[in-house]
Amino acid sequence: MTGGPGKASRAEVGTGVATRDSVGTGVATRDAATTATSATVEGERRQSLGAKGRRTATSRVSGVAASRRCRPLPHRWLRAGCRFDADLAGPGPGSVRPVVRDVSPFDLTLDQLRLRTSAKWRAAGPDVLPLWVAEMDVLLASPVLEALREALDRGDTGYAFGTAYAEAYAAFAAERWGFGGFEPARSAVVPDVMLGAVELLKLVTGPGDVVVVTPPVYPPFYAFAEHLGRRVVEVPLTADRRLDLPALADTFNTAAARGPAAFLLCNPHNPTGTVHSAEELASVAAAAEATGVRVVADEIHAPLVLPGAAFTSYLAVPGGDEGFVLVSASKAWNLPGLKAAVAFAGPDAAHDLARLPEEVSHGPSHLGVLAHTAALRHGGEWLDGVIAGLDRNRGLLGDLLAARLPTVHWAPGAATYLAWLDFGDVPELSFAVGSGAPSRGDASARVGAAAWFLEHARVLLSSGPAFGPGGERCARLNFATSAALLSEAVERMSEALARAG
Repeated sequence: MTGGPGKASRAEVGTGVATRDSVGTGVATRDAATTATSATVEGERRQSLGAKGRRTATSRVSGVAASRRCRPLPHRWLRAGCRFDADLAGPGPGSVRPVVRDVSPFDLTLDQLRLRTSAKWRAAGPDVLPLWVAEMDVLLASPVLEALREALDRGDTGYAFGTAYAEAYAAFAAERWGFGGFEPARSAVVPDVMLGAVELLKLVTGPGDVVVVTPPVYPPFYAFAEHLGRRVVEVPLTADRRLDLPALADTFNTAAARGPAAFLLCNPHNPTGTVHSAEELASVAAAAEATGVRVVADEIHAPLVLPGAAFTSYLAVPGGDEGFVLVSASKAWNLPGLKAAVAFAGPDAAHDLARLPEEVSHGPSHLGVLAHTAALRHGGEWLDGVIAGLDRNRGLLGDLLAARLPTVHWAPGAATYLAWLDFGDVPELSFAVGSGAPSRGDASARVGAAAWFLEHARVLLSSGPAFGPGGERCARLNFATSAALLSEAVERMSEALARAG
């Protein structure tokens, strides 16, 4: 499996003894593949660079004595894109050597990641493993890096212009999903998805009008709509994390009776990873068409639909012609700091989009537009590698939770790299779940289970209550990182709970 340019990483699995393997300076990962009991451990660890810059590691463990019983970790994740290296097997009982080399785009050590100055890596202390905000631990796709370098070399750092970004997205959608309805003539470049949503809501609603959301949902849906002076009305997802279609239809009727109203749709859904079906979206469109409610769909995670699911754009369903869709390459190619997005209108909404103030187009970064366009046009192979890596991490996380945090509930999503974890049945957290100041809409809140794990495990998650109703017992975990770092984070959380118990 191929990933980021020329990089490879290793997930190291032992031979039945609980061990720790290095992730980077000051952080270690525990081999969760053990039934054994932990022990008096004497280890020595050597790391070197191979002839081609590959990281190699050796660890030996001996002197096992009974102490604490660990649950075995199934190795389903090993069957997806990893290869066995017989030459790395240990010499016999009492020793552990790496036996699996995991080729992944998430091949960055903790030392490398600590050099980053973005929010993910600077919002907490240097001893914290950050698995919260939606940034991926990957290097840029080569076509993106090349486009940026060429622009800087020629001094091309002015204002964004033209429809190249919209044209690139339209071609990407046609190739990936077989949908040709993203028409550049019915598009506008906007600063980012949420600021684009604000501008679209201004076009179709006024102060005091209703904006419907489906919690638990991306916290800025609340913050931006309320800051705009709109009244947020919640229609929670069902127990199985699907849209509650009857409740949405009733809410649309009630809201429309008061005046203009809009539905801010998250497709795919953040934080649950739900991919709404074509039938569900058609039902939403029918209810919206019957009541005059305008649909604004955030489809930023659409390129990150994982194997086993199929994406449908809101504009692709019957009745979606009056809707709007906001898209961006920022999540799929890890470009949130290079601000740019595109708003597309359905055929019957084009006249509304035409009223968008011209100055909105001044907000996107020109370098962002160039980078996003290059990603969509030439970054497909890189994206395929990322999706394969995320699919493998999704399986690994499920195995880690089953082995080390069995009372935590998680229904793996069909899209995104975000895991919505339910801690409601973790007895050690009964006092922490739902605790803290009101935080709905505050993406930086540190309350509830997330606050507890930050303090006691030095793992940073996104606080569930910020996502609205349904988030009181939960926290969101970002698994777009290395297998080693993900394993270490879960082990820290498990050990913190063991200490609390």
